[in-house]
Amino acid sequence: FSATEASKTISFNLLHKSCGSRLKQQYFCVKEEVPVAREDMAKGYEFAKDQYVMFSPEELKAMEEVGTHMAEITEFVPLETVDPVYFDKAYYLAPDKGGAKPYALLASALRESKRCALGRWAARGKQYIVMIRAAEDGLVMQQLLYAGEVRAMKELEIPETEVKPAELKLAQMLIEQQASDKFDPSQYTDEVRGRIEAAVQKKVEGQEITLAEPQETGGQVIDLMEALRASLEKKAPARGRASAPPAAEREPPKRAG
Repeated sequence: FSATEASKTISFNLLHKSCGSRLKQQYFCVKEEVPVAREDMAKGYEFAKDQYVMFSPEELKAMEEVGTHMAEITEFVPLETVDPVYFDKAYYLAPDKGGAKPYALLASALRESKRCALGRWAARGKQYIVMIRAAEDGLVMQQLLYAGEVRAMKELEIPETEVKPAELKLAQMLIEQQASDKFDPSQYTDEVRGRIEAAVQKKVEGQEITLAEPQETGGQVIDLMEALRASLEKKAPARGRASAPPAAEREPPKRAG
């Protein structure tokens, strides 16, 4: 069962601006400049600039992976060794008739070993890598990306920067001050979705929408140490403010931008 709900996404349709009617999409042949019906379309692969090899529906169908409705487990690895950057779509797994006992056994074994199962799963003509892990109430199958689909972070030009002990201490204090024991997704709401829903309702009711002036944002140079101290003071609990490090531990202000 899909673990996410795509229906929760707000989508808009394209309309004719002058009359508000729904637009219909058409495909045009760039050579003959005529509309092409769906029955006259074929799929092709561009192997060179403007050069294609064409495939029939039967040829494409023959290359598809046959769905097995079964995940073939190939290995078990420590859960923390799977980088979340590989996570794609998630599914909830439920036992079929007569499968409650092995389902519970696998979930318990994974939970106790702190490992997850890796394997392959075929669906919709494609083959996927999947990770099966034990959640609090059952099993979750996480569809994973292939290695070639994930960029290496080494491709980015991240300069090596020295972190001063005093800066690190302030940053750690800020982290501890705002730390929670666990992630609670209910604490976060989609504010953009809320604004869109409110605007849609006003439009439906015939009300005018007042647009807020866009705020200018830009890269400004900040005093890193002062920014950390200000954050600590702002987040300090009512019982007392966090004190800054002794003068001997303070480093000269560092400029970052």
